Amino acid sequence: MSVLGRKAAAEFVGTAFLVMAVVGSGVMASRLSPDDAGLQLLQNSLATGAALVALIVALQPVSASFNPVVTLVERALGLIDTGTTAALVAAQVLGGLAGTVAANLMFGLDAVTVSTHVRTGPALWLGELIATVGLLVVIFGTVRSGRADRVAFAVGGYITAAYWFTSSTSFANPAVTIARTVTDTFAGIAPSSAPAFILAQLLGGAAGYVLVRFLYPPLATPAVATADRKVLS
Repeated sequence: MSVLGRKAAAEFVGTAFLVMAVVGSGVMASRLSPDDAGLQLLQNSLATGAALVALIVALQPVSASFNPVVTLVERALGLIDTGTTAALVAAQVLGGLAGTVAANLMFGLDAVTVSTHVRTGPALWLGELIATVGLLVVIFGTVRSGRADRVAFAVGGYITAAYWFTSSTSFANPAVTIARTVTDTFAGIAPSSAPAFILAQLLGGAAGYVLVRFLYPPLATPAVATADRKVLS
């Protein structure tokens, strides 16, 4: 298999397992703690953060973005080419959908159940924008400061926290957002709500790119430049 094929496969598998963690833990939490929304969110956030750490550590040597916004920022920074960007984004979206189907089936649900969970309004959209900006600063800031080996823990910790400090519970990922439209469970989002969430994420991506370039204008050393390419693509 080609290098690009392996990268796309890693993004597919990683995003699938990430979404399985999000959706599956949401179903489990709602069944174990049906009358406690706060406990449900705690269970969901801890499972998602832990899964992110494990998946990034495992797949980082190949490709471990799992997020179209991160991949688009990589392209804007010149770390990958357009063809690679398209392949990885496609793999992330398809992987996310596969992860939702798998999670639904694991819990005895229909493979696809369109979500009726409406999430809309300026406060939630602002939450998504802020969550995405913060995620990009955490990822690229950690890498560009020469601590690429800590990306997994930084991202897992950030996402766990962002579940709680953002009004939207920090989707911060278009592929995950799309995937969550086809599960009518705790983690779902109605298809009508998804476009505004994705737009907020893309705007957050643009703002995050500007902020990363401002805070870390040059790559400090050739070693850090190499780490950028190896870790993020």
